[in-house]
Amino acid sequence: MMTNLFSIFDPTTEISKIPLNWTSTIMGILVISTSIWLIPSRNSMAITLLLNKLHNEMKTILGKGSSNKGNSFIFISLFTMILMNNFLGLFPYIFTSTSHLVLTMTLALPLWLSFMLFGWTNNMNHMFEHLVPQGTPSALMPFMVIIETISNMIRPGTLAVRLTANMIAGHLLLTLLGNNGPMLNQPLLTVLIIAQILLLILEAAVAIIQSYVFAILSTLYSSEVN
Repeated sequence: MMTNLFSIFDPTTEISKIPLNWTSTIMGILVISTSIWLIPSRNSMAITLLLNKLHNEMKTILGKGSSNKGNSFIFISLFTMILMNNFLGLFPYIFTSTSHLVLTMTLALPLWLSFMLFGWTNNMNHMFEHLVPQGTPSALMPFMVIIETISNMIRPGTLAVRLTANMIAGHLLLTLLGNNGPMLNQPLLTVLIIAQILLLILEAAVAIIQSYVFAILSTLYSSEVN
């Protein structure tokens, strides 16, 4: 029984007290057919085209330095993982792991910490330069240092909360509308079904956009420490 609206996001599925919800993060690998990768097809060509586009865009953001070779593949893997989990959450009875801060913060915080440790260890002068934007008046420099420091500190939180909030918002709207179905007559029920289908299409677009935003922002944060 659902005690409150947000209980639909509670990780409560278990067998013999062994929680199973977080297995959804790797469930997508089990349902993807190996023929997608082994046999040339439209699916494999579309995936290859998407990954190549992402690789070229992230390579441009990171720059062409020798220290950046291969770094884009880390963020492409991050994009693919988040995208897979976002799409799995659109299916009935599958736990949406990206709607929990436990997962999103686990992805964002280690990335941000590694960027900060690398930047302050190897490029300390460059990191200090980022605290004062070019052209800032002398009187405003102390305030800009405080503002830039705070904005830098909250980056992992904004990455995690942005992804979580967007995943929760659409699912809550679908749940609220779906709960009204049994109480509607035939004409209104038809309108509700059409609205649910349109919202599901919107959620699919949000799933792609949010995984792209998470990966691109992580790439931008990485480029700032070089």
